[in-house]
Amino acid sequence: MLEEHLSEALRRYEEVMAELSVPETHGDSALLQRLLKEQAELSPLVSCVEALRSAEQREAEALSMLGEEKDEELRALAKEELWEARREKEAQAAKLKELLLPKDPNDEKNVVLEIRAGAGGDEAALFAAELFRMYRQYAEHRGWKVEIDDFHESGLGGMKEVIATVRGRGAFSRLKFESGVHRVQRVPATEAGGRIHTSTASVAVMPEAEEVDVQLDLKDVRIDVMRASGNGGQCVNTTDSAVRLTHYPTGIVIYSQTEKSQLQNKEKAFRLLRSKLYALELERRQNETAEARRAQIGSGDRSEKIRTYNFPQGRVTDHRIKLTLYNIERVMDGDLDEILDALIHASRAAELAGSADSESAGKGSGNSL
Repeated sequence: MLEEHLSEALRRYEEVMAELSVPETHGDSALLQRLLKEQAELSPLVSCVEALRSAEQREAEALSMLGEEKDEELRALAKEELWEARREKEAQAAKLKELLLPKDPNDEKNVVLEIRAGAGGDEAALFAAELFRMYRQYAEHRGWKVEIDDFHESGLGGMKEVIATVRGRGAFSRLKFESGVHRVQRVPATEAGGRIHTSTASVAVMPEAEEVDVQLDLKDVRIDVMRASGNGGQCVNTTDSAVRLTHYPTGIVIYSQTEKSQLQNKEKAFRLLRSKLYALELERRQNETAEARRAQIGSGDRSEKIRTYNFPQGRVTDHRIKLTLYNIERVMDGDLDEILDALIHASRAAELAGSADSESAGKGSGNSL
């Protein structure tokens, strides 16, 4: 229940503040950093509780004044104060419920981003390249770094596939709803008749897994080394630096050739493999949890059509939340915050609704924080 989470959070905040006041704590840098991080995470919750209690006190004082005061001018002031206090109380209570929702433990992780051309031939590959540019531009706007792990080009400057790591605080929290099929409708440059074509590209967004997240048995992995090659099979170096991993239990194959040394490519390949295995485990857990399915915005599956980019009409439509924007050029230049904010808000609203349902089932609908 949210009330239990609140009591536990407030109790823990007092413990953290008490530990921080002990001189010995400042001599242990690791402990100090952990406590300061925990304090920063709990501070918004404590501030919200203080604001809520202040609003409740103002409400009580205004009600008391209305019950005792006879002067109409003072009563009018009391009514105005009562209205403002109740508005603030309602806003802080809603904010508090959202702060108490369990956080996704992966939200602060880096992202492994995969984009693959789908139906549409060369036009789909061009669209895949444009989607990658869109995400790369967005990452740069937020001060994140993008590292290409692997890519396969097509003709006309398109990309059949690109895998990249996006490094930055909160990357997964912002990009996690981008997984799925993205559809483009436009007249290709190669279309002489001016007909509108529809092409697709699939996007997968996975949290970058650390070694502690996945237990990987090396007996389940086949490691092959080979010479890295460029387009058309042209060798880009003369040493066996490229690495291919095959995970027998899942059939996942990872190929890494972007680094100059075999060791670096091997490390990168294992990092990507761990992230894919971690994503599979997260999907399995999500499918087993009815509450998670109810709260999520889409399934995150590549087969789900999530968004359409219609160039003739200048619009971008996200089908999950029925959001349409008529600023396609800005979106393709990486201006994604309006869409991502709406997706995050919809997800949190669904989680709040699920939390309210749980509270009503357990304690009756008359209870609140």
